[in-house]
Amino acid sequence: MGLSLYKGGYRLIMEEKNRPKHIGIIMDGNGRWAKKRGMPRTFGHKAGAKAFRELVKHCLERKIPYLTVYAFSTENWKRPQEEVDAIMKLLRDYLDEAFQHEDENKDICVKVIGSTGPLAPDLREKIARLEEKTKGNTGITVNIALNYGGRDELVHAFRSLAEQIKEGSLSPDQVTEDLISDSLYTAGQPDPDLIIRPSGELRLSNFLIWQAAYAEFVFMDVLWPDFGAKELDQALEEYAGRSRRFGDITAAKS
Repeated sequence: MGLSLYKGGYRLIMEEKNRPKHIGIIMDGNGRWAKKRGMPRTFGHKAGAKAFRELVKHCLERKIPYLTVYAFSTENWKRPQEEVDAIMKLLRDYLDEAFQHEDENKDICVKVIGSTGPLAPDLREKIARLEEKTKGNTGITVNIALNYGGRDELVHAFRSLAEQIKEGSLSPDQVTEDLISDSLYTAGQPDPDLIIRPSGELRLSNFLIWQAAYAEFVFMDVLWPDFGAKELDQALEEYAGRSRRFGDITAAKS
């Protein structure tokens, strides 16, 4: 493991065995970042959207196969309507930009996880088009958690399994952890190895609560718009130094 020079700073180089396959990030602190600058919260969300786009590039460079970002929770609808509208506009802009710069995004497979039903019809259509267009891309899968909540995801999965039991195609004793995992929005993907939360907060906030069972957590005292390559490498370096045993004392890293 070491550091190599790249345009704009240093990039962490680590052995594949020490590199997380899936990173989850709670993008937190946009509002506080804007407030510190005497600007409206919407200004912070715009800066946060830029940090997200840069993050995807940084993860591609570091050969991270899966990235899940917490963009908008099921609880975020309680925020002022102006702020909600601004976040949805930024999402529309991101989706439009992805179509306009197809050559730059050819390695990115985009998936939106969460309940898209409450979203505006045009936004749902944009999401469907982008997911279809990028489904064959293999560089990195980027899950955008939108109108997402970990408990809501579990309710969705359990209802699906309950319907199968009701129909007789599944019996209760066939319900396993693997079957539940296969009923989640992240079906077919590895669970996150590393979850990063900037902003100084020390909680999961209903993010990937099933999938995070054995994730390593890194909490950082930096607001999301200021999160960049340096902070990502710091989190990756800390992760590489962790001993992941999954309950088995013989499974420690050599």
